[in-house]
Amino acid sequence: MRAGKRALRPAMRASRALLSGQPSAFSSASVPVIDLSPLQRDDPVALVDQVASACSTWGFFQVVNHGLDDNLRSAFDEQQRLFFNLPTDVKEGMRRSPNNAMGWYDNELTKRRRDWKQGFDITMPASRKWDLPDTHPDNQHLDGFNQFPPAELLPDFRPTIAAYFDAVTLLADQIAGVMAMGLGVSRDFFSKQLRHRHSSYLRLNWYPPCDEPGPPVPLGISPHRDAGFLTVLAQDPDCHSLQVRRPGSSEADADWITVHPEPSSFTINTGDMAQIWSNNRYQAPEHRVLSNPAQARYSAPLFYNPAFDTAVTPLPSLGAPEYDECLWGYFRAQRFAGDFADYGVEIQASDFASGSGSWHVHNQRRFFSEADFEKPFDLTGYRRLLSPTSDETQRSAGG
Repeated sequence: MRAGKRALRPAMRASRALLSGQPSAFSSASVPVIDLSPLQRDDPVALVDQVASACSTWGFFQVVNHGLDDNLRSAFDEQQRLFFNLPTDVKEGMRRSPNNAMGWYDNELTKRRRDWKQGFDITMPASRKWDLPDTHPDNQHLDGFNQFPPAELLPDFRPTIAAYFDAVTLLADQIAGVMAMGLGVSRDFFSKQLRHRHSSYLRLNWYPPCDEPGPPVPLGISPHRDAGFLTVLAQDPDCHSLQVRRPGSSEADADWITVHPEPSSFTINTGDMAQIWSNNRYQAPEHRVLSNPAQARYSAPLFYNPAFDTAVTPLPSLGAPEYDECLWGYFRAQRFAGDFADYGVEIQASDFASGSGSWHVHNQRRFFSEADFEKPFDLTGYRRLLSPTSDETQRSAGG
């Protein structure tokens, strides 16, 4: 019993530091590397200090000894490369569209600037059944439905992706439990919100060598913050192009730090929903990906996201709320619209900061009253719901 009490003390200190609203002091020159082996023996308390500190400073950290099978990851890496080696006309048959956010693309925008990459997005089927046909009505939701390549071309693609998706989702759930404890709530707080109803998706990225000299030289992905709760990223071990803005540096004079992946590691970062839920205790960091003139890069983030109908609000135990309620399905729909085409200024967590006066705070209710989360999002049909009414425009302008 005494040993158990000693083990709890670090977690209690981490919670008190964050509950006070004072983020951990920043001193590291690189993102933290955290050994997750305590999770393999069901001892999350041993990790609370480290995870809470990383989330409240960098918002970025690497994890090693995470328990995901090396053979599964190798098989996944192979299938990812095989997919992007498919002929372009084959990938065109899986191109995402205004009414399906899932599929292949080579024209994504980040903050209204085109990325130098190809991508392929895969969602958790609404039915939770990977063997059900992609277009089955039970598999469709707001993000659309999957478009797996034909089995005769890549026979191992679907089963490998499904196994990898489930394994990385489990890892995300375990990390979410430690994050919850760092905020002074029960380990299963976020799991109750996410585990059985999450709307997560897996993104396969391929960044070909960039042959455009600029200026400006194209970026693999422009500076941005992830929209959801938590991202679990498999980085390329050979081409290191991911950069995070150093905490404390301004957007105008950013100090970009390259994240060099540890062997067999995953890179974790917190998203906008984690920042809102934590009432600014956890930070959603700005990051970007550089292009490379000579070397291709592969990566695969799993975006661990709430259910579409989740209302994200700051935890009541963390003091006066610094954010208004944010409805995840609306936030996600707005982000996809901005990824797919130039719909103006991209939605941000700051739009929901208390007193922001943003039209999004009111418009999301209109969206929720009319949108059907069990049907694929239709960018054309929903455009009216993603645009401010004249009353909202006046309200945002103080009129």
